[in-house]
Amino acid sequence: MAAAPLVGVLALQGDVPEHLRALTASGARATAVRRPGELAALDGLVLPGGESTAISRLAALFGLTEPLRARIAEGLPVYGTCAGMILLADRILDPRAGQETFGGIDMTVRRNAFGRQNESFEASVPVTGVDGPPVDGVFIRAPWVESAGSATEVLATYGGHPVAVRQGNALATSFHPELTGDHRLHGHFTELVRAAA
Repeated sequence: MAAAPLVGVLALQGDVPEHLRALTASGARATAVRRPGELAALDGLVLPGGESTAISRLAALFGLTEPLRARIAEGLPVYGTCAGMILLADRILDPRAGQETFGGIDMTVRRNAFGRQNESFEASVPVTGVDGPPVDGVFIRAPWVESAGSATEVLATYGGHPVAVRQGNALATSFHPELTGDHRLHGHFTELVRAAA
């Protein structure tokens, strides 16, 4: 594998350009992913923030749902932010009708747990495994982890609720680090991708 791993960003909806920039700044080769055939070449994958229901419906429409589930189950390193966290959850506490996830983390999440769009906020969040000062997290209609299985490691909490978790090669945050210019979480994920290879 080349020194720079190939990390895809699921580019169906959401803040794709911001993740591509953060991954590139973190030493990865970043690419947008829209088709099942593009998954095979990836060393890692980011599921961006956006609207989890729209992303899950578009993934089904583009024939991506089952290939994504299979690659994640095989151990493909994957990082989900906000909506991406919901998509990585094995269970959603309050799903919309027909909403599906890709799974990968033994957790139950609550959608829009921190409030609606007009209640968005930024907060400093200390994250286990990320050196330096707390990460500046942007919370936009953010979920939180309602409960997690024994294999799921809680890396950060905010307001008494888990907001960053990891299980094996799967990492998820409630917040958007890609919107702040602080690329340490993307760097942390890039190193996870390198280690998995």
